[in-house]
Amino acid sequence: MTQLPGIVVTGASGRMGRMLIQVIVASNAARLVAALERPGHDWVGRDVGEAMGGAPIGVTVTDDPLEAFAKAQAVVDFTAPAATVEFAALAAQARAAHVIGTTGLSDEDLTKIAAAARHAVIVRAGNMSLGVNLLVKLTEKVAAALDADFDIEVIEAHHNKKVDAPSGTALMLGEAAAHGRGVALADVSDRGRDGITGARKRGDIGFVAIRGGDIVGEHDVLFAAEGERITLRHVASDRAVFARGALKAALWAQGRNPGEYDMMDVLGL
Repeated sequence: MTQLPGIVVTGASGRMGRMLIQVIVASNAARLVAALERPGHDWVGRDVGEAMGGAPIGVTVTDDPLEAFAKAQAVVDFTAPAATVEFAALAAQARAAHVIGTTGLSDEDLTKIAAAARHAVIVRAGNMSLGVNLLVKLTEKVAAALDADFDIEVIEAHHNKKVDAPSGTALMLGEAAAHGRGVALADVSDRGRDGITGARKRGDIGFVAIRGGDIVGEHDVLFAAEGERITLRHVASDRAVFARGALKAALWAQGRNPGEYDMMDVLGL
């Protein structure tokens, strides 16, 4: 057991943190060596299994990332941009692979993460599921096959606690569609319509964000022309698909050269 890669989960009390802990503890390919929470959180100092309402598992929740990362081979991180940037530098210092599922990262954040990737492996993706990454590939191929007579809309739905929009996955899909068309997403992105907006601009890629209830994640890419429509769709009904993908990424990262990778690399797509 001690030879299995040791993994730290950040944001242990969050939706994804809990799911990641469950998936790692149940795995026979890795072991949970630390669970991290912010200073002052009421889970700090408690056994994470008990904090989650179950039996103790022998891992105490800590608020010290450097100490946690020092004993790990991988850090799995679905938190917030500011925390993720800090964790990237600390994981690189510890030479631990950093699997990033955090969304809403700014260009400045990404520059700092890229700097950390010079010293350690970073796997970053807006979505860790196999199905979504296949959808990204399909979106690029369909966009490349169709001209601008087909309007492209990316429609995404998530739970009412999600703080960023469009979702990281929606942006992945938009980037794929733009790449398929040979354009920069920044030049054709249409993210907001309210009031008298005028007619839709030919070639734009539109985004629609829905927030409600406990929706785990739904993404549609609509290609609409005169007289016909094509819809590519992925629905996630269980966060475990993201946790399993993140664990796969953490295991894949072992022994890799420093650098920034994504789930396409992990899945060989």
